[in-house]
Amino acid sequence: MITTDLTDFSHRRYNPLTGEWVLVSPHRAKRPWQGQQEETTPDIRPSYDETCYLCAGNTRANGEVNPNYEDVFVFVNDFSALHYNNKSFEVNDGLLKAESEQGICKVVCFSPDHSKSLAQMTVKDIQKVVHTWQNEYASLGRQENINYVQIFENKGAIMGCSNPHPHGQIWSQSSIPTEAKKKDIQQKKHYDENQTTLLSEYLKQELKLKERIIFENRAFVVLVPFWAVWPFETMIIPKKTQKHIQEMTIEDTLFFSEAISVLTKAYDKLFNCSFPYSSGIHQAPTNGNSNEHWHWHMSFYPPLLRSATVKKFMVGYEMFGMPQRDITPEMAAQRLYELSSGHFQSNDA
Repeated sequence: MITTDLTDFSHRRYNPLTGEWVLVSPHRAKRPWQGQQEETTPDIRPSYDETCYLCAGNTRANGEVNPNYEDVFVFVNDFSALHYNNKSFEVNDGLLKAESEQGICKVVCFSPDHSKSLAQMTVKDIQKVVHTWQNEYASLGRQENINYVQIFENKGAIMGCSNPHPHGQIWSQSSIPTEAKKKDIQQKKHYDENQTTLLSEYLKQELKLKERIIFENRAFVVLVPFWAVWPFETMIIPKKTQKHIQEMTIEDTLFFSEAISVLTKAYDKLFNCSFPYSSGIHQAPTNGNSNEHWHWHMSFYPPLLRSATVKKFMVGYEMFGMPQRDITPEMAAQRLYELSSGHFQSNDA
């Protein structure tokens, strides 16, 4: 599949999940690891920080005291971007339109250990986080006027994370947010035309070509998407067609946790640092529809380009034109595959 045209000349790649394009300029950077080499200061943190709002037993900014939790801890965000009992209103004045939005925002502390990230947690401990995601997706999705549940993590100060304690967030809301809506439309169009999910067809191609696959076990594939925008962007896709994470079996959750573990460890090895990223799960809305066209997946968008401090910025042409990348997805996949120690087709999580 990969020809010299795709490795030598500028071209556009199509993202069937969003209907958008990315400009690829491989002639500008043939090898992703030819950038500067630098010494990085290890991110050493204590297991407990008395000043941390998220550590067990500590008092948060709103005066509430965290319990002495031993694994995963969930609470309603003290500074929620959405409120469930929000006033209902609408503005419709010509081209000036607005409407109220309801929602519930939660914080998920992955571990009581302040020093850890997902890359440093055991697969079994990550599985506890996955089970929490499943429970929250189900419970929030049952709430009246909650039609979408967005699970995500911002890791690292460079991604705007204000607290290094291992944690993620869940925002649930009455409308389907923009990025999920794009994927909802594109996946439904494909399903209506082919009676199969878009990502199941895509996985067949990727598993046959093996040009962008980083890791694979019995239930999941970790790969760099053909249409990736960020330099080391990745996606975790279940092999079975599943609409949302609640459809995973206990065994599936273990293999999903293994995939997260392998990927985040490879990321940390890439530039010898605690690798920053934003990750998120896109899955079927909780709007009461069958949503048979959905095939859930988890994406990782890391900002680093050539070292622990050289960041990829979306500026200039990318702000006013379209996304652009120099490192091809195939180059990025090969590098990450090497760093995952060839941990491939695992049968044991």
